[in-house]
Amino acid sequence: MKAKVLKRKYFDFFKEKNHKIIPSASLFPENDPTVLFTTAGMHPLVPYLLGQPHPSGRRLANVQKCVRTDDIDDVGDASHLTFFEMLGNWSLGDYFKKESIEMSFEFLTKKKWLGFNPKDLFVTVFKGDKDAPKDAFSAKVWEGLGIPKKQIFYLPKKDNWWGPAGKTGPCGPDTEIFVDTGKKPCSKNCQPGCNCGKYFEIWNNVFMEYNKTAGGKFEPLNQKNVDTGMGVERTTAMMQGKTSAYDTELFQPIIKRLEVLSKKSYKNEKFQRSFRIVADHLRAATFILGDQKGIPPSNLGAGYILRRLIRRSVRHGKILGCPDGFTSQVAKVVIKEYKDDYPELEKRESFIVEQLDLEEKKFSKSLERGLREFERIISGSKKRISGRDAFILFTTYGFPLEMTCELAKERGIEVDEIGCKEEFRKHVEVSKKGADRTFKGGLADTKEETTKLHTATHLLLAALRKVLKNDKINQRGSNITAERLRFDFNFDRKVTDEELKKVEDLVNDTIKKGLEVKKEVMSLKDAKKSGATGIFEEKYGDTVSVYTIGDFSKELCGGPHVKNTKELGRFKIVKEEAIAAGVRRIRAVLE
Repeated sequence: MKAKVLKRKYFDFFKEKNHKIIPSASLFPENDPTVLFTTAGMHPLVPYLLGQPHPSGRRLANVQKCVRTDDIDDVGDASHLTFFEMLGNWSLGDYFKKESIEMSFEFLTKKKWLGFNPKDLFVTVFKGDKDAPKDAFSAKVWEGLGIPKKQIFYLPKKDNWWGPAGKTGPCGPDTEIFVDTGKKPCSKNCQPGCNCGKYFEIWNNVFMEYNKTAGGKFEPLNQKNVDTGMGVERTTAMMQGKTSAYDTELFQPIIKRLEVLSKKSYKNEKFQRSFRIVADHLRAATFILGDQKGIPPSNLGAGYILRRLIRRSVRHGKILGCPDGFTSQVAKVVIKEYKDDYPELEKRESFIVEQLDLEEKKFSKSLERGLREFERIISGSKKRISGRDAFILFTTYGFPLEMTCELAKERGIEVDEIGCKEEFRKHVEVSKKGADRTFKGGLADTKEETTKLHTATHLLLAALRKVLKNDKINQRGSNITAERLRFDFNFDRKVTDEELKKVEDLVNDTIKKGLEVKKEVMSLKDAKKSGATGIFEEKYGDTVSVYTIGDFSKELCGGPHVKNTKELGRFKIVKEEAIAAGVRRIRAVLE
C-alpha cells in the first residue's frame, strides 16, 4: 500500500465517522511557543483540547507535518527521521475510549481499509499507579472486540501515558496497538514495546482525561478528549514489508536522484548512511523553507536547526561525491513528490532553491579548509578537542558543534561540549534543547495577563502596518507570558525610535477608545472577503475564527482574547532588534 493510498483511506474512513478533515498546521507553532517546531499532531490543537470550541467541530482528522530534532545525530540508520507526517483523529469532548478503540480496530482489520488479521494485533494499556487507576476499561473493550487476554499487556506510565507536553497541562493514559510481524521472539519475555522488531507499533490512542497541575496533582478534566497518532512513513514501510521507510516511494525518488548526482549506489553499504542523511535532511530542509512561515538559515533557534541540517547534508553529499548545487536539485524532487498535498512547497520553490544554493555555497567554501583545520587540531596523540577549538571551528569554518562532535566520534575523540557551549552561548541558543516544552496554543498559559498581552499583539501588528505604511508586514512568531510579549515580524530595516513611539502611541490611543473585541466564526472564503488577515489560516480548514477589534484590527486567530481593549492598561515597547535577515523583534509590556 502506497502512502497516498494510506492517507486517502484514513480520510475516507473518518469522513464516514463524521470527522471534519482539517489541513496540516504550520511546522512553526502558532505564536512561537517554547518548542521550535510542531513535533506532533496535537500541538496545534492544544487550545481546543483545553476546551475552546474548534471552528470545524468536535470530531477532527488530518495529516500533520512534523519535525523532531532530538535525534538528528541518529539519522542515517534504518528508522530515524527528522521530518515526518502524522495521521491523527481527535474527539474534543465527544466520543471517548470505547468508540475510539472500536474505530481503530475497524480501520485496521476490515478488508475495505487496512485488512490486518485480528489475530496479529497485540495491545498495551496503562497498568495504573498512585496518580491514576489501572485502565481496565480499555482492556475490556479490546476483549469485547476479540483480542485475547494473552495479547493485552498492562504497562507503566513510561510506556502507556501521554503528556503533558510540559510540566503542566492535559494528559492521560493511552492504548498502543502493535502488529506481530511474524519474527521469532528475542526471548521468553518478548512482548509489545520490545526493541527486537517482532512487534510493530502502528497506532497510539491517547485518552486525555487529566490535567497535571503545578503542584504535581492529576485532576480530572471537564472535557475528556481523544488524540491519536499513526506515522505515515513507519506504517507505509510496514504495509509494504520494508524494514525502512528509506526503501519506500517516500524516499526512493530522492535517493535515485542522489545516485545519479553522485554516481554511487545506495545499495553500497559503505555509502548507505550518507545517502539516508542527505535524503532525510534535505527533505526536512525543503519543508522548513517551504512552510507558510518558512525562515532562512541562521545562527538562532529554528534557523540554526535548518542550517545544521543543510550543512550536515553538504558534508555527506561531498562524501558521496555530489557536484556543487546538488542540494537544490534534491529539493526539486521533494517539491515534485509532495506539491499536491502541500502546495506551499511549489509556491515557495524559488525561495527554497535560493536559500539552499546560498547556504551550500557559503559552507562549501569553508568545508575543505575546516576539515584540514580539524585534522590539524587532532594531529598527534590528542584525544580531546577543547571547547575553544570547537568554537573556532564554528565561527571560522561554519562547523556546527554537532558536526564537530560527529567528526570526533568517527575518530574516537572527545569534545569539550560544555566549554564550547559556554563560548557559543551568545551566538546560538543551544539551550533551547532543554527548554520547558509547555504548550498552551502558543501562549505560556491562559492567565488573564497572558490573554491581555495576546490581544495586544493584534493591536501591535495593526499599528506597525499603519505607521510603517506596509500592509505586507506579518507576524513571524511570538512568545507570550503573563509578564511580557515578544513579537517577531518581517521588515527589512531597523524601526526608528520615532516610529516606535508612534506605534506605541497608536496602540495606547486604541486601548483608550474601549473598543469591543468581537469573535465571529465564518467560512475561510467569507473571512477573506471581510478583509481579515492572518498567516495561520491553513490550520483551520474551511471554517475559521475571526477576531475584530473595532475598525482597527481584523485577524484570523485561535484566541483567547479580552472582551474590550480598555481591559489592557498602558502598552509600552521595551526593545526592538533584528533576529534574522529581514526579521525584527519587539518586546513589550502592559503597565
